[in-house]
Amino acid sequence: MHNESSLWNRSKLQLKQSAKRLSLDPFLTKILLEMDRVIEVSLPLKMDDGSTKIFTGYRIQHNNIRGPYKGGLRYHSQVSMDEIEALAFWMTMKNAVIDVPLGGAKGGIQVDPKKLSEKELKKLTEIFIQKLIGVIGPYSDIPAPDVNTNPKIMGWILDEFKVQNAKLKNKYKEGELKAVVTGKPIEKGGSEGRTEATGLGGSYVLKEIMKNLKKDPGNITVAVAGFGNVGKYVAQFLQKMGFKIVALSDSKGGIYIESGIPDIKRIQKCKEEKGLVNGCYCIGSVCDLNNKKRLGGVDILVNDIWELPVDVLVPAALENVITKKNAPKIKAKIILEMANGPTTKEADEILEKRGVLVVPDILANTGGVLVSYFEWYQNLHREKWSKDKVIKSLQEKMENAVDNVFAFKDKYKVSLREGAYMLALSRIEKAWKKEN
Repeated sequence: MHNESSLWNRSKLQLKQSAKRLSLDPFLTKILLEMDRVIEVSLPLKMDDGSTKIFTGYRIQHNNIRGPYKGGLRYHSQVSMDEIEALAFWMTMKNAVIDVPLGGAKGGIQVDPKKLSEKELKKLTEIFIQKLIGVIGPYSDIPAPDVNTNPKIMGWILDEFKVQNAKLKNKYKEGELKAVVTGKPIEKGGSEGRTEATGLGGSYVLKEIMKNLKKDPGNITVAVAGFGNVGKYVAQFLQKMGFKIVALSDSKGGIYIESGIPDIKRIQKCKEEKGLVNGCYCIGSVCDLNNKKRLGGVDILVNDIWELPVDVLVPAALENVITKKNAPKIKAKIILEMANGPTTKEADEILEKRGVLVVPDILANTGGVLVSYFEWYQNLHREKWSKDKVIKSLQEKMENAVDNVFAFKDKYKVSLREGAYMLALSRIEKAWKKEN
């Protein structure tokens, strides 16, 4: 695999660079360049038709210096070690950037969940948890949803964890049992505000950056690439905050309206009905191509979005989409990384030379991680927060994180990405020195 596309190699380079600039203890740097523990399990499953299939499951724990391992589980046929190691490492960084007492982990099963019946998927999840029973727990490692996993699957994890613990006679209290997994359904101890947390957190980050740069959101145009759970919410909330959303795209193309897209929620509905953003020119409740001319709309191809004349670009879907090929053509002055690892290292260097402000993923997309922490906290303390309290706490923590990252950026005269890594590493070192 070419280094540039290996997410974990790229992360290690970034880590070494920031550690050097910070004069981090070399022993700690070495610790952070490795995973604490890599778990690979075989998952034999009896299928509905009586046949047997063997699946492979992973749980990779990067580091727990600041608290229990925390991170999502993805069910995807392309689940790879390299990707999960990078994601586990980023979780350690994200939790340190937003200052919550958790470490980083990631995991998943190599499976295409669309090819399994619900019964098979539930059984597979239960077998996975049986194999991880000595690994996960409210004070050791707390999974969460990720690609192709959802509150329902987290509910299954909780139920199976309870069954296994009863067998092992572990003395967990009810709240502690619930705290083994986050992203659960509300009725099983999930937190209010979890669904939109990543998108909302990202919009608070951009708003706070505008405050730092003394810019008015009303004059700022934004293009959002990726219109899934994260993209639709970030677009919606930014619009509510007064930003002008001018372009949206998904994997099939998108739309560009220079004067601003009137109503993001309406486009969401149109996409749900049609399966794509392309052609969703909406005036009131009517969405069709006849409105295109009236709105001054333009259809765009997937890769067109990177070159639009906008102030802010928001990659909100896949990794490695901003590359050395398209980086020189980007007109935006700010990139808000709502996806994990959307900018390659080479592209990063090009953008920095061109004076583009890249708001790194380990700061921009931590809203979901943060509300996961709130959920864990609520479970352990037998509390139930209102949605208002969750959102108020989210806003406060995200704004603080932005200000702290900017402080590092200014003190060391580095990029925002470097500032975020340095902030995270300095917090990890502080906790590590306390222990040693």
